Amino acid sequence: MNFKNVTIAGSGVLGSQIAFQSAFFGFNVSVYDINEGAIEAAKTRMIALKDTYGAYFKDEARAEKALASFSYFTDLAAATKDADLVIEAVPERIEIKQSFYENLAKVAPKKTVFASNSSTLLPSQFAAFTGRPEKFLALHFANSIWQNNTAEVMGHPGTDVQYVEQVADFARAIQMIPFVLKKEQPGYILNTLLVPFLSAAMELWVKDIADPQTIDKNWMISTGAPRGPFAIYDIVGMETPYNLNLMRAEKDPAAKFVAEKIKREMIDQGKMGISTGEGFYKYPNPAYLDPNFTKSN
Repeated sequence: MNFKNVTIAGSGVLGSQIAFQSAFFGFNVSVYDINEGAIEAAKTRMIALKDTYGAYFKDEARAEKALASFSYFTDLAAATKDADLVIEAVPERIEIKQSFYENLAKVAPKKTVFASNSSTLLPSQFAAFTGRPEKFLALHFANSIWQNNTAEVMGHPGTDVQYVEQVADFARAIQMIPFVLKKEQPGYILNTLLVPFLSAAMELWVKDIADPQTIDKNWMISTGAPRGPFAIYDIVGMETPYNLNLMRAEKDPAAKFVAEKIKREMIDQGKMGISTGEGFYKYPNPAYLDPNFTKSN
């Protein structure tokens, strides 16, 4: 594995985490996003991540060094001109990802390996647009990656196995635990298990069976879990479930109602989750962390 220069394309919640994790463990990191507003938001996230990493790893100096090391770009060619690896973390919409890879193929060096952090889409859906299908695969991280340090590595039928191995080695180098999948699976291992759970909770809310805190409380008391599905949604943020349901709405009319409710009651109200201080709970002290939350109803 000869990776040294890494470009993160898409600086949202998870993209920023991937960037900080990579810089914290010694890689040269360039951050790309579509406009200056997105870049400014990324810089704000990085400041918060500096505090998180400094405290979690008990190394404030290293976190400060990582924060100071980033290069930010709104020009894709400039962002990738020296890249050994590009990790794509753009919104979970087919047309956005396809357009991104078509543009990336035109400007990235021939040496560059492309990896998608897509939560549910398959690398084979985009391989033809990359211009280098043999060097393209998926590399998926769980949220709060400094703590939930899994990295799912998934090639498509045309991926050369040497690049699967190189990306798995990169994951180890940034202190992740790589899980290499034998074949393509929408949602990998983690989201194959997690998405149906979260979707079932969302359905209970959309159908007005119960409110989010009641659903979470039931799950936590019944299973002993430290948080419920809507607390997890706050960690993930509202953009991903909105985009996923918007995509599903083409075949499933029920998903349209889910997407509309998320947009109307969460996104349009600025309730994007932990990143904005409010989602289904208010932060930094959400109700589910109160010791009395599961004591009564």
